[in-house]
Amino acid sequence: MIAEPITDISSFFVAGINYRKSDASIRGQFSINSVQYEALIHSARTAAVKNLFVLSTCNRTEIYGFAEDAHMLADLLCSQTEGSLEDFSKLCYSKNGLDAIEHLFNVAAGLDSQILGDYEIVGQIKSAVKFSKKFQVLDSYLERMINEVLAASKNIRTKTQLSSGTVSVSYAAIQCIRQHYSSVEGKNILLVGAGKIGGNTCRNIIDYLPGARVTILNRSEEKAAVLATEYELQSDTMEHLSDCMTSADIVIVATNAPEPILLPAHFMDSAAGLVIDLSVPCNVDPAVSACPNVLLVNIDDLSRINDETLLRRAADIPAVKEIIKEHMSYFIEWHQMRKHVPVLKLVKDHLLQIQSDSEMNDLYLKPLANENIQKVINGMAVKMRLQNQRGCQYIEAMNDYIATASN
Repeated sequence: MIAEPITDISSFFVAGINYRKSDASIRGQFSINSVQYEALIHSARTAAVKNLFVLSTCNRTEIYGFAEDAHMLADLLCSQTEGSLEDFSKLCYSKNGLDAIEHLFNVAAGLDSQILGDYEIVGQIKSAVKFSKKFQVLDSYLERMINEVLAASKNIRTKTQLSSGTVSVSYAAIQCIRQHYSSVEGKNILLVGAGKIGGNTCRNIIDYLPGARVTILNRSEEKAAVLATEYELQSDTMEHLSDCMTSADIVIVATNAPEPILLPAHFMDSAAGLVIDLSVPCNVDPAVSACPNVLLVNIDDLSRINDETLLRRAADIPAVKEIIKEHMSYFIEWHQMRKHVPVLKLVKDHLLQIQSDSEMNDLYLKPLANENIQKVINGMAVKMRLQNQRGCQYIEAMNDYIATASN
């Protein structure tokens, strides 16, 4: 069982670092993989932080949770990262209460993405939440908040153009290739990594770069083979990376290694002219940019997109903010009602006790079905939501009970 966490909104914090104040190399020092995430959760229990999740993507690492202050969360995060708390403190941002909740809504909507409206963030939030639930550091309260955030994101996607078109990190890689090659007919593309981003990139290659020959490499040969089979492509293992590099014209790296896997030595016998690194931390050694005739592009370079799709998306920002405002109000209303639950339960128990008093029922009142008692409680709940009259709702509930039972 999860220990009862602090669930006062004023105790909800986010501390994070993103693309606005740090480049990919710096962000990579604070990225969190699954092993680090699990270790962080164990540390959280020791630090008495019971309700949290960590969002670590190519353009941000953020820790959300209920704590005494944002510093507690930042310290917890940096205890598992390559980067230090001192460096994190220089570049990070923190938000509290309603500001932190609104930030989460904005992130899930794609308003705070490096590429406006990037919808891949939703899947990343779901994965982070699932991980925290697995290790029992995310309770029903925080899950309710996240569900409202995801509902808002879905509503935004349905009713606005913020995520319309095909602009994402994986698609930006396709645009980059188009800018450097008038045609990819017969070109050999080596895709290293078959995870979520690698899979999305592969689909975009098939859809938008017909004529290219694609080979997929992955640490797990089976995972690469599954993706390759789906699109009738070639696959191989990381053990043959050097061999595959010899015939590659374009290399896309979408792995999740803690350090570079593509080194200058790999280009000794390679004709590759364009290398795109979609990984954070960077999985292509920056020294590769010094190799003759090689252009190295990282995640920050790809984010500098300015086209008609983004202009259409930007026009819908006011509508998106209105949807977020609406869903935030839903959550706040639920939060306010949740505070009344103990009182409502106490009144219901009292009414049930009266119900069981046979002497009172024989003399004054006829027995009520449990569903009628629940109707009385529901009515009280509505009045408590609409009016803050403290004890008056109890008196009205008793009057409702007596009036119903007397008929």
